[in-house]
Amino acid sequence: MSGKANKTMSFEKAMAELEQLVAELESGKLNLDESLAAYKRGAELSAFCRTRLDDVQQQVRVLEAGALQVFSATDDANG
Repeated sequence: MSGKANKTMSFEKAMAELEQLVAELESGKLNLDESLAAYKRGAELSAFCRTRLDDVQQQVRVLEAGALQVFSATDDANG
């Protein structure tokens, strides 16, 4: 996949592509230009994944703030 990672790409697909790029880079079989292109694409994918994780973490914080309450064994025993 070429170009920047886009919003329609899934996190899992981006991670799979990133893992493939890392394996290619580690293989030592890429020439200099291919290595540079793979590194650039990997940086794009890494930034995309980091942003997606940050977004999901923020959503979880919002959900937890509205849904989580302190649980105590005494509340359960009285209920």
